[in-house]
Parts: sequence; structure tokens; C-alpha cells
Amino acid sequence: MSFLITNGFEKPIEQVVFEAVLFDANGQVDRLTLFDFGALPPARPRVRQFVLPQAECEGLSRILFNGANTCRGVDPALCETGLLPSSRTGIEVLG
Repeated sequence: MSFLITNGFEKPIEQVVFEAVLFDANGQVDRLTLFDFGALPPARPRVRQFVLPQAECEGLSRILFNGANTCRGVDPALCETGLLPSSRTGIEVLG
């Protein structure tokens, strides 16, 4: 699974890890996982890719970002309120 993420703050984010819930095609919870996006410089897009064993994008209907598990370098509240998820695929992304 690939994500394009941009730090919209003036300060670098040293590390951000988001807790996410993946839902299958029937709307059932498939898994709860952590996505470690690592360090994010300000105003520069980064692509992060994650391997999800036994999961195919066609079998997913939705991803819910529950919140930031780790947020270093900026006020942790910013990682919670600054997430603006969207998708260019058929998978709905909520946050």
C-alpha cells in the first residue's frame, strides 16, 4: 500500500506513526495496524510504501486513521488535527 504524505507545517516532523484500521470489501475489520511514516521535512511530499501480508487492495473498502500513535518534532495535537486524508482509488480513506 502506497501513500503520498506532505508535512504542511513549518517545522520538520521527526517521526509520525498513525494507527489505522483496514476494512475488507464487506465492511468488516480486516486488521488494525501501525503505519510509520518516519521523518517528514516541511512542505516536501514523500511517498511511503507498506507491505500488508495477505492483503490486496481489491479486497479493501476503507482505511480509518484512528490517530497518531507517535508524533515527534511538532506538538502532538498537530499530528491529530493536521491529517487530511484523501484517496485516488476506490478505497475510502477517513481520519
